[in-house]
Amino acid sequence: MTKRVQWLALLSLGALCVTGAGHALAAAPAASVAAPEAACPALLNKTFPRLQDEKPQSLCQYSGKVLLVVNTASYCGFTDQYKGLEALNAKYKDRGLVVLGFPSNDFGGQEPGSAKQIADFCSSTYGVKFPMFAKSSVKGDAANPLFAELIKASGTRPKWNFYKYLVGRDGKVLDAYSSMTAPDDRDLVRDIEKALGP
Repeated sequence: MTKRVQWLALLSLGALCVTGAGHALAAAPAASVAAPEAACPALLNKTFPRLQDEKPQSLCQYSGKVLLVVNTASYCGFTDQYKGLEALNAKYKDRGLVVLGFPSNDFGGQEPGSAKQIADFCSSTYGVKFPMFAKSSVKGDAANPLFAELIKASGTRPKWNFYKYLVGRDGKVLDAYSSMTAPDDRDLVRDIEKALGP
């Protein structure tokens, strides 16, 4: 092959490469544009201080998860449910379940301690690792914004400590469960599994 033919062949190859690159560049934006993330549901568009250090935490970080929201207390006949809630959270977290704990002193004055006392109690006594938030009210006009919306959406208010609300991946309230409903209750577990999907 003569040098001239080699040179022409290289020019042609170069033109193909440039053309190919041009097409690739033109196609790149369409390929690289990711689908927009789902907007944070209105129910979760709230910020609460974290229990252990009171750093503000946006609930939007739980968008797309199935949530079990529970008002908790350290000195209640139902306090042992912490153990079951932690087990539930651990069992289903990889499928998208998050238990959210909201300590409250609203019922029987059974959560009198400071944030540090509550956090230490939950961790040392029950090994709680699911997210817990600073103590707040969960009933009446003083209810924190999340519980105010949970009450409105479900049509039922917490009647005692360890009342539970199940929230779907879309941020809609699916059901509410009384304090008597243990974390391993068959119907509750069935509803959680259904919300999580296959």
